Amino acid sequence: MGFDFPLITDPYFYLVAVPAVILLGISKSGFGAGFGSLAVPMMALAVTVPQAAAILMPVLLVMDLMGMAAFRQHVDRALLRFLLPFGLAGVLFGALLFKLLDARLVAGIVGVVTLLFLAQRLLFPPKADHPPPPRWLGALLTATSGFTSFIAHAGGPPINVYVIPLRLSPVLFTGTMAFFFFFINLSKWVPYAWLGLLDWRNMATSVALLPFAPLGVWIGVRIAHRIDPALFYRLVYAGMFLTGCKLVWDAWR
Repeated sequence: MGFDFPLITDPYFYLVAVPAVILLGISKSGFGAGFGSLAVPMMALAVTVPQAAAILMPVLLVMDLMGMAAFRQHVDRALLRFLLPFGLAGVLFGALLFKLLDARLVAGIVGVVTLLFLAQRLLFPPKADHPPPPRWLGALLTATSGFTSFIAHAGGPPINVYVIPLRLSPVLFTGTMAFFFFFINLSKWVPYAWLGLLDWRNMATSVALLPFAPLGVWIGVRIAHRIDPALFYRLVYAGMFLTGCKLVWDAWR
């Protein structure tokens, strides 16, 4: 009787998965999910979107813990208390609709919203005295973030639309997002298990990718503590642009 090795062994998968994990780590600790939403679309070049999302669950847990440890003194607690209930509501909504929705279509909608936000910011840049977005919009965008995070780990762009105009410092922005996504990702474990996504093959593959998680986080932490705020947000915008284009492309190809 042969031994069925419970691990993805296709070299092409790791060719796209390893860069995706490193990019996700950089995003988690340095650019507040600006680039991180590219991870699932990149891995979806080799596996299905739900499988890619499941494989990333343990990786995300490790990255979230490292990000929180690095930025534990840089958290806007009032903002976090406002965001979390709406984000968790979005996760619940995503869990209930997961089997009814096509993950690529949801990702495509996220991509369109992201590109529209960027167009608005570039064509009509906010003035220094411009008021922050209304809280009702923050609630809606945060719930959307929880929903898209559950479907395809693409929660970064929606919440960035609300948080970026608040003009937090790079480390405060990154720290608050690290804590927010820790609780969001933690809340997804039970629904993912209920949906049958956390099988041995996916978890073993995730363990094989874990060594690359600290590398990405380390790079991101060093950048976040040294980068100029103006350059920081330009890079966030660049990440959101690439994410938006990739998500739209995946939805319509």
